[in-house]
Amino acid sequence: MYTFVFLWTPALSPNDEEIPHGFIFATFMLASMLGSSLASRLMARSSPRVESYMQIVFVISSASLLLPIITNFLVPPSKEKGGSISFAGCLQLLGFCTFEACVGIFWPSIMKMRSQYIPEEARSTIMNFFRIPLNIFVCIVLYNVNAFPITVMFGMCSIFLFVASILQRRLMAISDKPKMENWTAMKERDPEAESLND
Repeated sequence: MYTFVFLWTPALSPNDEEIPHGFIFATFMLASMLGSSLASRLMARSSPRVESYMQIVFVISSASLLLPIITNFLVPPSKEKGGSISFAGCLQLLGFCTFEACVGIFWPSIMKMRSQYIPEEARSTIMNFFRIPLNIFVCIVLYNVNAFPITVMFGMCSIFLFVASILQRRLMAISDKPKMENWTAMKERDPEAESLND
């Protein structure tokens, strides 16, 4: 997300097109707000679980950040300087709004998972510990932003989000394991439960 904040402007105006920055930023905030609203509705239900739907959120956000790469190959770039936003820029804007909606779902959902998995007395210490490599990585990326093409930067972000979806699936499997063990132990203690299950 931090990298995206610095990349969306050059992605939408590669040839110095005149784009309405204020309107686009307001659209991003609206998409994020809609995502947060959707997250509150999802978390109010017992199913699907946060660990489950966050896998989908990470995959969608990964796909949405692939749009600058896809449009770069499929839509011929305009050679004219200036002008208004291009067709490729419109497609990317749609993908970026989808990404912002995923960000809106992410924040309340990750807060709920933190409260479930990280003990309250150690939460701030653990989170600050993980912020150190995050901030170092963001600084390295932003310092070298001109060293790589913008498609490479979006490709890296997309790959990391896809890896996050795989790790989210692993977290769900780990969180389900104690429940399965408890159910097995209960069946061993109570043979009637097994017969009811059959």
